Amino acid sequence: MFSTVTSYKNQHYSELKRKCLEDKELFEDPEFPVTNASLFYRKPPPGMVEWKRPREVSDGPHLFVEGISSHDLNQGLLGNCWFVAACSCLALKPDLWQKVIPDWKEQEWDSKHPENYAGIFHFQFWVFGEWVDVVVDDRLPTINGELIYCHSKVNNEFWSALLEKAYAKLSGCYESLDGGNTGDAVVDFSGAVAEAINLEAEAFHKDQGRMDKLFEDLFNVYDRDGIISCSIKASPSEIEARLACGLVKGHAYSVTSVKKVRLGHGLMAYFQNETIPLIRMRNPWGKIEWNGAWSDSSAEWKKVGSMERNKLGITVQDDGEFWMEFRDWCKYFTDADVCHLINTSLLTIDKTWNEVMILGSWTKNAEPLRNRCGGCMNHKHTFLQNPQYLFEVTKEVDEVLISLQQRDMKIHRRTGQGENLTLGFAVFKVELNRKYRMHDIITQLNVQTTTYINARTVFMRATLPKGRYIIIPSTFKPEILGEFMLRVYTNVDSGCRELTEHQPRMTCWSKLTGYPVVVSQIYVHGAEGLENQDRTGGADPYVIVSCEGSSVRSTVKADTVKPVFDTRAIFYRKKPTKPITVEVWNSNAVKDQFLGQVVLTGSVKDSTNPQRLQLRKRGRAMADEMPGSITLRIVTCTELTDM
Repeated sequence: MFSTVTSYKNQHYSELKRKCLEDKELFEDPEFPVTNASLFYRKPPPGMVEWKRPREVSDGPHLFVEGISSHDLNQGLLGNCWFVAACSCLALKPDLWQKVIPDWKEQEWDSKHPENYAGIFHFQFWVFGEWVDVVVDDRLPTINGELIYCHSKVNNEFWSALLEKAYAKLSGCYESLDGGNTGDAVVDFSGAVAEAINLEAEAFHKDQGRMDKLFEDLFNVYDRDGIISCSIKASPSEIEARLACGLVKGHAYSVTSVKKVRLGHGLMAYFQNETIPLIRMRNPWGKIEWNGAWSDSSAEWKKVGSMERNKLGITVQDDGEFWMEFRDWCKYFTDADVCHLINTSLLTIDKTWNEVMILGSWTKNAEPLRNRCGGCMNHKHTFLQNPQYLFEVTKEVDEVLISLQQRDMKIHRRTGQGENLTLGFAVFKVELNRKYRMHDIITQLNVQTTTYINARTVFMRATLPKGRYIIIPSTFKPEILGEFMLRVYTNVDSGCRELTEHQPRMTCWSKLTGYPVVVSQIYVHGAEGLENQDRTGGADPYVIVSCEGSSVRSTVKADTVKPVFDTRAIFYRKKPTKPITVEVWNSNAVKDQFLGQVVLTGSVKDSTNPQRLQLRKRGRAMADEMPGSITLRIVTCTELTDM
């Protein structure tokens, strides 16, 4: 995550600062000038704006006053509560803010050596897979001598105002920050993986088991330095409308703590060990709080001992920070953004993930085999023209995290093109030996499809059995162009890669060694009536599908004579007269036992319908039956790009 850094607009902080100090001049940024174009593209601020340096706004300016805190920030005139909420979360994570605000000690004002001040700062953001260093000067927009956008509670602290300026520069202008998503800003601060949770649709507060599971998940995310924010849906006329309970609709809140709070007083509290799940939030306005159960001065706090209250830092003041019972949080908030800081380091005792990050794009081509913008699965004739990414689950069962992210569109808002694309992806379980792009969905299993939404990131968490899979990311409609970043996380290396070839390559040796003339796909569903192989009356069967010297093998199905293999294979066949064999074996510690086979001609004239076939012996006795039957389907085509 913390890799090399690229200089935005090719502006190098150290070089620019050195030149300013040599010339005894304060930096003026030519790439983000103090003009209206840097402020707005449509709606000007309500008053005459003057750009002022911090020394013109307050005495004794500092980057930080008494350190950095989530309480430092207040929202200004912009509707960017989402950004301020993300900054509040950032302030709680030293490892993150010290990356976003690099060399902060060197950047801090030095009252003893004012000659070392050059009016230049730099901040780093994670942009589409790489860290980008953004340089700004210290001239900030004011009206009547006061900062009009994000600012700290104390008037001589400037980290939040300067950070916001760098983010506005990256986004084109300040107005481009009017309306956004907290999760997106957190990703830009950290490189985290964003997961959106629809609390309203899931209705966790009505299901104790699912609610407890969600709390444990969020508790673990927060404990592992993840970042959580939440909001309440609002129609355009309801934006920032205050509810009777004190919460504000259409407004982003940062989660600043997730705790199991101990109930009771004194030693009895420890012996009883009764806890309640609570969650703490902060309103970016720095005021207006929840007034229900567990709010600052509610009677519920009498259930908690003084030591526990002190540990939680309970304050009875309108500072915008408040606690809620987790059930109420699930009930009142409609959306949550959970940003996972995925641990990919091997030098840790915590769980580590294997990460594959691939940049791709949806591009248009008149030739179907080269077109890469086919739209979602509603468009059956073009869906498989999208980019395809193959990965493997090598454990018996593995948790897989998949994130699809498009480029940030805020910079295009001034030209009226700042809307996100509507995107999503589907995951298919495919043949165990597939190496080439999928051209038709025959027996491949669609294991999961995300919702298609116009969000910057679409996330999926799935538990998948051992096998080979293909991810197909797409826009909702075909012929929509754009760039995307795909990130896949598994416990062990998944070998995730893009599939670009359509069929085996023809080489100069093909005339000698031969080239495939047909392609066959075999799907083995399962078997029935197998011969018992152990005292308990069961078996541990697996299936092997072979063709022209290559084969695939299913996983072992423990203790059953009615296994479901759910196994697929695809063969590009040079000698179509050679049969395909499907063998069933019993796994044994000493020696595996042969349970029977079927031999398939794999002709293009054969039935493509599912069929149940009797198992038979091998060799000269292959006409003899063995106990059990196998259910399968085979399809053969002469056109190699038909599958």
